[in-house]
Amino acid sequence: MERKIVGETKKLSRRDFLKLIGAAGAGLAFTPFVPFGNFMPNPSIVSFGKTEIYLESTKKQANVNTVPVNYGETISYPRTKDPVLDAEPFRKWQFIRLPEGLGGAENDVSSFRIYSNICLHLWCLWEYKTDEMNGACPCHGSIYDIRNGRSIAGPASVQAEPSNVLPFLGMEIDSDGMMWILPPTFNADSNGIVGYGRFL
Repeated sequence: MERKIVGETKKLSRRDFLKLIGAAGAGLAFTPFVPFGNFMPNPSIVSFGKTEIYLESTKKQANVNTVPVNYGETISYPRTKDPVLDAEPFRKWQFIRLPEGLGGAENDVSSFRIYSNICLHLWCLWEYKTDEMNGACPCHGSIYDIRNGRSIAGPASVQAEPSNVLPFLGMEIDSDGMMWILPPTFNADSNGIVGYGRFL
């Protein structure tokens, strides 16, 4: 009769170790052929409805009559109301009211822009500079023209289209002045692809 000692573990034999290594190697060899993209959401086929432009600064929906000229704020889109998901960089967008000299005085959608907050160079977060009236990336100095989202200086400006123009969101304003994001089409020929760009 064999006695078993409590807590004793069986040693891994050399043969079992080699089998384990072989199985792991086979798994790694076939990993590149697994279509992982099929298991992830594809933004080009996800449908979004018309969504309010929610400003964190006021905790309210944006209204054309209360947003000042030459103003910028980071917003989350699409919003989930989960603070962890909403903090994800690829959900961040710059909501901008243009300066007066660039058309910001009009009380219609032509005064506003919403661009992806992801710099097209190396995916840092750029910000709107009200004093310089442009978008600037603090990492490597890419500068964006806020009228159309095209990079005009820095490393993103030397990238070929579509990788030098920021993705954008379309808007509309209702009769009460409330601002809404229109359903986007995330491809390079329409609203663009976050982190990749769009054709201008």
